Amino acid sequence: MTQYERMKAGLLYDPCDGEIMREQLTYQDRLWAFNQLKPSQWEEKSRYLQEVFAQCGENCYIELPLRANWGGRNVHFGSNVYANSNLTLVDDGEIFVGDRVMFGPNVTVATANHPIDPELRAKGLQYNRDVYIGENAWIGAGVVIVPGVHIGANTVIGAGSIVTRDIPDNVLAVGNPCRVLRSVGEHDREYFYRSERIDWEALEASLG
Repeated sequence: MTQYERMKAGLLYDPCDGEIMREQLTYQDRLWAFNQLKPSQWEEKSRYLQEVFAQCGENCYIELPLRANWGGRNVHFGSNVYANSNLTLVDDGEIFVGDRVMFGPNVTVATANHPIDPELRAKGLQYNRDVYIGENAWIGAGVVIVPGVHIGANTVIGAGSIVTRDIPDNVLAVGNPCRVLRSVGEHDREYFYRSERIDWEALEASLG
């Protein structure tokens, strides 16, 4: 079994293997060019997402710069995904992102990990575990999501959290390590910030 095959099988492998590096560098070169685009170059940005990402739905937008080990090649975006600047996708494994997910600035989503055993780690070995983020989730500024984590639909991860375990649907979760604080529910239908109420009628009128 080659190192590339071991990587795809989720086994320990050498990420500096020649076959792996040759392919990875082609995507890193494309990512470098992507990060040079001007804010007004919407079509070129969209073309990159469609051509390089494993999957990308409609109306997705990433504020530059984007950091990604494989340029996004192993990233699956649904539709209407928005990512603020300095999103880091350690996409040696697969990253699955549902529709209408929002990323705050300086978020890291990691799939690559290294063995605890010092002898193996000294050899530069790693393994990958996929990450899943459910639809309509909001990942706050500075969040770190570690390999193998599943985050549920409609869930909010508070700014600065370190997500080390699965988080269910429809909750607000915060902290290091990230834990569920409460469910998302009727309170959030009435208040948008602390004690400030949502003016539903005026809001809907303004949106047409």
